[in-house]
Amino acid sequence: MEPIKYIAQNDRDKEWGLTVCSVGHQKISAGESYPPEKHNREYMFDPEHGRILPEYQLIYIVDGAGILSTKSAGCTEIKGGDMFMLFPGEWHSYRPDPDTGWNEYWIGFHGINIDNRVKAGFFSASSPVFHIGHNEQITGLYHEAINAAIRQEPFFQQLLAGVVNHLLGIVFMTAGRNALGKDNEALGIVKRSKNIMNESLEKDIRMPEIADRLNIGYTRFRRLFKQYTGQSPAQYFINMKIHRAKELLRGTNASIKEISIILHFESAEYFTTMFRSRTGMTPTEFRKS
Repeated sequence: MEPIKYIAQNDRDKEWGLTVCSVGHQKISAGESYPPEKHNREYMFDPEHGRILPEYQLIYIVDGAGILSTKSAGCTEIKGGDMFMLFPGEWHSYRPDPDTGWNEYWIGFHGINIDNRVKAGFFSASSPVFHIGHNEQITGLYHEAINAAIRQEPFFQQLLAGVVNHLLGIVFMTAGRNALGKDNEALGIVKRSKNIMNESLEKDIRMPEIADRLNIGYTRFRRLFKQYTGQSPAQYFINMKIHRAKELLRGTNASIKEISIILHFESAEYFTTMFRSRTGMTPTEFRKS
């Protein structure tokens, strides 16, 4: 499949926050020169000297093997199922192993959305490689992007941005899971605690009680829960209660005070404060809306 030679972008597309400037797929056979002659001339480079791009690129190696070198991360071996991100202004070089070649997809993009995610630490030039594994969903997304770029129908850039966001979400989720490891005991504790919370939305239950029911110390329970969910158990439980409050506000005629009692908030005032802090409106405003 030939790389897309030109992907249209306009000022309005840039206001979306993320635009795609290149996308493609190529299979490099063992012993074949790299980059091949058919490679997009705008992105041609000498692997011995590397290059610097003005954009981000997300490259997925379906099979084969090779090497990635970057200024921030040094030299890393790449194998089938790996994905790596290139960063704008960052020197890099990569190539397949001449003995194996590789099967490569890529998509290039830029915009304030990805810049903000990098600034927030979701992605870092010091950790550009992600061990995703063989994933047909990812190859399907690349094909969707390639087809959209070929057709270039009205507003196709917004569709491409959605594909990139989906890919980034898969990458971040997979990297996070790999970092946590496969601790089945911890996963079981978090899953059972969520079930207990869900069954206790209209009960007066405290987080140490849940830890007791799981036969685990509260300090360890709180640490594991936050590690796997990004929130403390108490904050997670409050958010679940707010979600249940929305259902009651939409589906019943119960007063604000009655709902606060049903969900065991300390008072109607405290319930209103918690609801506003998480939704941006009071329970009364939510019900009217």
